[in-house]
Amino acid sequence: MTKLCVNIDHIATLRQARMTVEPDPLLGAQEAILGGADGITLHIREDRRHMQVSDLFQLKDTIQVPLNLELAATTQMLTIAIEATPDMVMVVPEGRDEITTEGGLDVLGDMQRLTEFVEALVAENLRVSAFIDADYAQIEAARSCGFTVCEIHTGPYAQAYIHNESSLRHPMVLAERTKVQNAVSKVIEMDMQCNAGHGLTHGNVSGIASIPHISELHIGHSIVSRSIFTGMRESVSEMKLNIQKARQ
Repeated sequence: MTKLCVNIDHIATLRQARMTVEPDPLLGAQEAILGGADGITLHIREDRRHMQVSDLFQLKDTIQVPLNLELAATTQMLTIAIEATPDMVMVVPEGRDEITTEGGLDVLGDMQRLTEFVEALVAENLRVSAFIDADYAQIEAARSCGFTVCEIHTGPYAQAYIHNESSLRHPMVLAERTKVQNAVSKVIEMDMQCNAGHGLTHGNVSGIASIPHISELHIGHSIVSRSIFTGMRESVSEMKLNIQKARQ
């Protein structure tokens, strides 16, 4: 069964818009778990635009499901990860002027630095994932660097869905889904765990959830957006049901 890990970053985005104390990401995580979340994901960005380091430690000390920490491969983030000891660390690219992550990590172009970064995390018994595009060369590079998990970037699939009348059967949507499916097969062939995420919504998740061998889907913005109208538990529950239907 494909697990659902809920990214709660955008609860903190709303909080930071007023620089206040609510909404509380910890409460959001607890509500997500009550709705059926199998794990919680958060991204500590270098500019701290949403989640704060204090949020990370609160979550680590409180929640009873796996915690996945997304971060850039920097010395500061390495220190935070080692101190917090999340259940998994996912290395992502990061740009100060981007709205959200705009593509996969270029592992192939930064092999030496990333190998050293991964080695430092593995030495602390931390599992390490690479957020990468659906590209065979990047998957092979990730394996060579020591990553044991790859999360396939589903952003191009999500954009194809938006720009083609929200049709799961449109040829461009199907073409992007095939790229993801082929990448998943490659990750499994390389003896790594395969996850997927980015841009997935209640409407388009079935196209990705139906792909065999995906262990986890990491989804945030759509769940938080729907929760404004339905509540967090119901939004997560709906997403879980859509994933389960797709798998059947």
